[in-house]
This record gives sequence, structure tokens and C-alpha cells, in this order.
Amino acid sequence: MVTTRTDNYIDGEWVPASGADVSKVINPANLEVLAEVRLSTIDDVNRAVAAARRAFPSFSNTSLADRAALLTKVLDIYNRRRGEFADALTAEMGAPKTLAHGAQSYLGAAHLSETIDALNRMELEEKRGTTSIVREPAGVAALITPWNWPINQVFTKLASALAAGCTIVLKPSQITPFDALLAAEILEEAGVPKGVFNLVHGKGTEIGQALAAHPDVDVVSFTGSTRAGREISKAAADTIKIVHLELGGKSPNILLDDADFEEAVTRGVNVCFSNAGQSCSVATRMLVPRDRLEEAAEIAKKVAESYVVGDPTSEATTMGPISNPSQWDTVQRLIQAGIDEGATLVTGGTGKPEGLENGYFAKPTVFSNVDNKMAIAQEEIFGPVLSIIGYDTEAEAVEIANDSIYGLAAAVQSQDIERARKVAGQIRAGHVYINNQTDSYAAAPFGGFKQSGNGYEHGEWGIHGFQVVKAILGAN
Repeated sequence: MVTTRTDNYIDGEWVPASGADVSKVINPANLEVLAEVRLSTIDDVNRAVAAARRAFPSFSNTSLADRAALLTKVLDIYNRRRGEFADALTAEMGAPKTLAHGAQSYLGAAHLSETIDALNRMELEEKRGTTSIVREPAGVAALITPWNWPINQVFTKLASALAAGCTIVLKPSQITPFDALLAAEILEEAGVPKGVFNLVHGKGTEIGQALAAHPDVDVVSFTGSTRAGREISKAAADTIKIVHLELGGKSPNILLDDADFEEAVTRGVNVCFSNAGQSCSVATRMLVPRDRLEEAAEIAKKVAESYVVGDPTSEATTMGPISNPSQWDTVQRLIQAGIDEGATLVTGGTGKPEGLENGYFAKPTVFSNVDNKMAIAQEEIFGPVLSIIGYDTEAEAVEIANDSIYGLAAAVQSQDIERARKVAGQIRAGHVYINNQTDSYAAAPFGGFKQSGNGYEHGEWGIHGFQVVKAILGAN
């Protein structure tokens, strides 16, 4: 294993959690127990928050140049150890080697780099006549990260909070703690001052809630399910702190009638099935002209059945397992719901692929003739399941796209970019991909509408989320 550490990191020291319970880190591909992590108690939370509070006055007064220099050191060390992060992700989450060493680990470097660039062009003070408008660090930030893209979420939150001048308590998912532990190691190596960064392990329902409710935490940044986001908001309400939520999604992918269907459907299936479908923003509802449903289903079937599901350490594997048994059960329940509600099962279905009975593997699944009121079109499945929905007019496609409690992301496919932009402008979502172009992902604001959350991450938008604004009137 790439790291043997399983302790908390508090006030510049590796210290064991004080709880009696342990969480087993399981390899979802073969059910091997990789490690046992002792879980924290409220006492550990209090110590970590107190350390961050003590460190705040000094760190919050560092210059933007000093913070950029610190993040540059972190980036250099990350790049040197990037392979360890990727290997950890494959082990703890089951991401295929190609994905872990590609997009998953790339995003750690991308977020650090974009944040450094944002710092280098940022001004903290703006003059308007005799008034100065100043951005200041918000205080102690609690970062609560998920299991599905742990490198991405740990580093976008860490980079933004450090860039803003906040001090930090990080609580990673207990399912995927290794990448957070490696992050703590590189921050320590980079010389982050004592107390500026702290790491505590624990369950979201206990330690996450305690951080959200803590009176000495000023900002909570949470990524996870909409259900959990509601509880975080409630826990934080009594202390009136800043809360940023990046929650669930049920993103639409509108294929306009002029799209190259072979290319657009293939691209749409591949995006939906990336990371075994365990991504909040990927488009899991494919909207196609009703008279081309059969054509789209045939292409999607071909693409889905080309996936190689299996051992994530193999270069040949293109889809690994579902991360944990609870999520596997959810995926199976919703696939069965799609069958029961009368959608056309094009390929895949319930159960595990043949020969893969030992891990939490799921079949790449495509449904067609889906009604947008069905569970598979409304609920976030978080697995490799695509729902193809027919529409008669462009206006109806937009209406279906917006008929969701979520509004995280969307996609529009067309050979006419201006037409695609016009449709994108009508979709109620935080970010819309035209022809699935994602090259500038880390440089664009990331956030959602409706029950997909509030607040933004990435670049200067992420930094601003950890700052407060002060007006000083009468300043010459």
C-alpha cells in the first residue's frame, strides 16, 4: 500500500483518533481489507478545530504571494507523488488504472495550478471613491469530501481554502481515506505551519455533523448527496456560518436533430459510464428526437457492450466496480425499478457480470423509451445506467431537461454551435457542456442550481467562497 498511515493529523502531528470504533477500508474489486482506520470522537474534532483557530491569526495575514509559493510547493510534491495517489484510488475505490492515473489524478494538479494562477491575478482591495472594499479570509474551514472523486474534491477545496488564507479541518470519506492521508503527508512536507491543516477521520453522520455545528468553524464546504447536504445545512444553521454544498445531479444530455448521432451517442455513453457512473455531474439522461430513439439505442448498446468490466489494475479494464456495497444495492434497486416501470432494457440489467461475483461489479446498463417521470429518470443512480428519453420538439427537450429537482450540469450536442448555445442558455444548470467539451473544466466555476447545491468551486470562484467582504468607508 502507498501509505501505512491511518492516524489523524492535528496541530502538525500524527495522532491516533480517540474513538473505539474502526472503519475497514475495503478493496471493492476483491473485498480485501486494505486497512483499519480508527474513528474520531467529538474530542478529536474539538482539538482539530482549536488548532485551526489558534493558527488562523497568523496564517490569515500571510500575503497572496506567500500562499501562492506554498501551493506551488504542494503542487511540485504532488506531481512527484501523483502515481501514489492514483494507486491509492485504484485500491480504495476500484477506479481503473487508466482512469486513476489519468483524469482522477490529473485533477489534483489541475486544481492546484488553476488556484495558483488565480492567486497571481487576484486583488484583495478595490477602491470606490473614499470606500475600500476588502476581501478577507473567512476563518476556520471544515472540508467534508466524498468517496467518488476523492483527489479532485480534496484538492479543489484545500487549494481554495489555503489560497483564501483560511485554516482547515478536513474530514474525508471513511470509504476512501488514503488520498486524504497522502494529501496530509505532502502538506506536511511542503511546510504548512502547525494547525493550518488538520485531518480527522470519522463518519459523516457524526464527525461531519459535529464540524458543521461547531461554533468555531466559520465555513463548511461539503460535497455529497442531497440528503446529507440537508443535514449539514441544519447542523450549521444555529451558528449562522457560510455553507457551500455540491450535491446530487440528474443531468440531461440533449442531442439536437442535427447532431452526428454516431459520435454524439458514443460520447454521451462514455461520459455517463466514466468512473462506473459514480459522478454527480455526468449526463445520465440522454434526450433524443423521438423518431431516432431506436437509432440511439442501437449505438448506445454497441458502446455499452464494448466496456471491459473487471480488475481495475489491468490495463485492459475500462470499468471497475461500484465503490461500496450500499451503493451497489442502490444501483441494483434502481435498475430493477426501471424494468418494473416499463422502460425498455436495451442491455445490462441487474446482478453482476459473469465471472465477477466476488467484487461490487455492476453491468453497464442502457434503458430506452424512458418516461421522465420514472425513478430512473428522476433519482440519482450513481452507477453505470443510462436512460434514453424521446422528445418531439426542441422546446419539449428543454422542458424535460429542466424537469428535475437537480440542476448541477447538462450537455447539448449539435453541429451548430450557436444553436447549441441558445439551448444551453435555457437549461437550469450550473454548467453546460457543448459537445461534451471539458478541456477547461478546472478553470470554470463549478456549482449547481436547485437541490444540486449552492456556492462555487475552482479558481477564483473557489477562493471567493472562503472569503468575506468588508467595506471600509472614508478611506482615502
